[in-house]
Amino acid sequence: MIESEILKVFVPAIVAFLVGIGGAPVLTHFLYKHKAWKKVGGRGVGMGGGATPIFDSLHGEDETKVPRMGGILIWGSVAITLFGIFIFAQLAPNTIATELDFLSRSQTWIPAALFFLGAFVGLINDLIEVVQGKAGLKLPARLLIVGSAAALAAVWFYTKLEVTSIGIPFAEPLELGIWIIPFFILGTLVIYASGVIDGIDGLSGGVFSIIFGAYAALAFFQGQFDIAAFSATIAGATLAFLWFNVPPARFYMTETGTMALTLALATIAIMTDTLGDGIGIAVLPIIALPLIGTVITNVIQVFSKKVFKKKVFKVAPIHHHFEAIGWPSHKVTMRYWIITLMFAIIGVTIAIIA
Repeated sequence: MIESEILKVFVPAIVAFLVGIGGAPVLTHFLYKHKAWKKVGGRGVGMGGGATPIFDSLHGEDETKVPRMGGILIWGSVAITLFGIFIFAQLAPNTIATELDFLSRSQTWIPAALFFLGAFVGLINDLIEVVQGKAGLKLPARLLIVGSAAALAAVWFYTKLEVTSIGIPFAEPLELGIWIIPFFILGTLVIYASGVIDGIDGLSGGVFSIIFGAYAALAFFQGQFDIAAFSATIAGATLAFLWFNVPPARFYMTETGTMALTLALATIAIMTDTLGDGIGIAVLPIIALPLIGTVITNVIQVFSKKVFKKKVFKVAPIHHHFEAIGWPSHKVTMRYWIITLMFAIIGVTIAIIA
């Protein structure tokens, strides 16, 4: 019945939010007690290899006072909710727990696996930054890990689930055949690169919670209720993080959060595509427009500096450019929330009616 399916999506989201709200003081105490922040603020070296004086002046000092690894709150809340409901369902079969259980091989094993893999690798990166005072895992190493995880998932999609095409709005699916594998790997790397949106208090939490909420709605309308519940759970946990990340931030999400979220998002997008008779991939650039825009502005900035020896933006990604030209950080954040919400609605609408 539709009532039980609605409960299956909303109850885990609420549980994850409450778990996050309750766990945040514990995490905050731990992070501040162990001084889990960068020892030297700022980037030091930017994407193009040069110095980053503008970014360092905007956020360098805060990075030596505000703890990192706030993403633990997100994946920790998701883990407690996901596995808590699953265990409860095993111990008490034929109860409401069985109806709420959304850990399924057909829909959530793969996105959950990549979500927690990203959380683990990101945590290692953050611990290196905090404990050793170094820059964390080298970018090539992180890209190799993300690319390898995406490759394994892509091969599974292609060989086991027989995914060979992507949905196109108002048209027949585009057949890619075996090229679906490099397509998914490249798409995952692009989404992962968008994790640098975690740069202003409240920005990444608001953007990611809206995006995952949108995919929860998209999956629900396609009848993929386990994916909908998983996406809603991530959204609920991210909202709990956002509660403590709004200015002034109590902690930053950092790699352990952004890697988990971006890997999960890429996987959910393909799971809600032809597997669900939908267009989850085609609407991703719309629903996640701020993420895609973040990557594009970085590429433009690096290309311009390398080829033309000049910058297009004062600082990239573009949300820091807005700060550099005088926008208060809270104005940048709230306008990003508004844009994300608007385009999420547009993207979900297209996916439903296409």
